[in-house]
Amino acid sequence: MRFVRQLLAVIAVYAIGGGAVNAVKDNDWLTLVVGLAAAAFAVLVYGWVVRRTEHRPALDVAREGAAAGTGRGMLIGLGMFAAVIAILRTAGHYEIDGLGSPSGAMGLIGFMAAVSVAEEVVYRGVLFRIIEERTGTYPALALTGVVFGLSHLLNENATLWGAAAIAIEAGFMLAAAYAATRTLWFPIGLHFGWNFAAAGIFSTEVSGSGANRGLLDTSASGPELLTGGGFGPEGSVYAVGFGVLLTIAFLWLARRRGNIVPRSRRAAHADSVATLPR
Repeated sequence: MRFVRQLLAVIAVYAIGGGAVNAVKDNDWLTLVVGLAAAAFAVLVYGWVVRRTEHRPALDVAREGAAAGTGRGMLIGLGMFAAVIAILRTAGHYEIDGLGSPSGAMGLIGFMAAVSVAEEVVYRGVLFRIIEERTGTYPALALTGVVFGLSHLLNENATLWGAAAIAIEAGFMLAAAYAATRTLWFPIGLHFGWNFAAAGIFSTEVSGSGANRGLLDTSASGPELLTGGGFGPEGSVYAVGFGVLLTIAFLWLARRRGNIVPRSRRAAHADSVATLPR
């Protein structure tokens, strides 16, 4: 029941925050303010529902280390997407035509903050964390990564390849990042850094959700396998390649820190507890 309660709570916050941000999306400055407020609200509700259902503090959103963890994640996310853009530009598939919309970039800070926090709370904070307790790290990573990818099929320009790419480069990678650090701040920063670089800086589509007015005025052309086509650079094989490399690195770090949960130990414990007389 704690899984159901937590999931319902964070999905409700996801829906409320998303609705609020979409209601003001035509005003960049309101989008900034409302988006940041929605992100903060999602974290607060997640912490509250964990305390209520598990009778413990939500250590993965503790204030201590929040700024450092988020900052490190943002730098990696920004760097990863910038590397994809650098490859596309070198190959002649991406052009910068000048300055775009600075105010649009500010609005996208709020929009992407709300999206990144809400999705991390839902997919890593609740789904991955609780499923991992029963199945172990690797099956939970695979399952929640696939669900994360499939959820992006609802976007305007979504494709099966795009959903598969998101599952690999984001769903698997972000779960591995959570496993390596056992904090939501790092994957939140990573998720935000990637999304904001894509939309707010380089003005590309994000997961097939439509064009963005970011800091730069840009255009992309070339083979869909390399550029991602209408889905955006997240559908590029370059993005998938970087995502795979980071997933491997984070899983290596998680194993080195002793953060990989084997199924046998946790599942056996859960099964034994379930069979105790009440």
